Amino acid sequence: MRSREQVIRDFVQQWLKKAESDLKTSKILLDAEVDDHFPCAFHSQQAAEKFLKAYLVRHQVEFRKTHDLDELFNLTDSIDSSLRDEIGSCVWLTPYGVEFRYPGEYPVVDHRRAENAYKESQGVKEAVMRKLKDYLSKGKPN
Repeated sequence: MRSREQVIRDFVQQWLKKAESDLKTSKILLDAEVDDHFPCAFHSQQAAEKFLKAYLVRHQVEFRKTHDLDELFNLTDSIDSSLRDEIGSCVWLTPYGVEFRYPGEYPVVDHRRAENAYKESQGVKEAVMRKLKDYLSKGKPN
């Protein structure tokens, strides 16, 4: 039977795997020749969200089903407020995971904005992985 800690570690890994998949998808879509790079921005938001959720799971901080990055940062503040200071600028991605994903009036995402979205999500990954480095290395066999 797996320990509680192993269950938590596995769940963190699952969030990280999903986040990494969204980040890779975002990069592929960034390089696509399209008129609207909304899908890139959407997957960038999704990656940032999932990296933050992995961090919260590691610290056993409950969160509701949400795509609101500011709400997630409010929760990470209880663990380490420096995370918001370092990567909190990514909250502008929130609408791409919420209101802009449905038909209606939303701004076309040009390549420059998509590139910024990708870079923001990459920054979230780097910061979260730095924070989780020691935790993740403990679970690896020598």
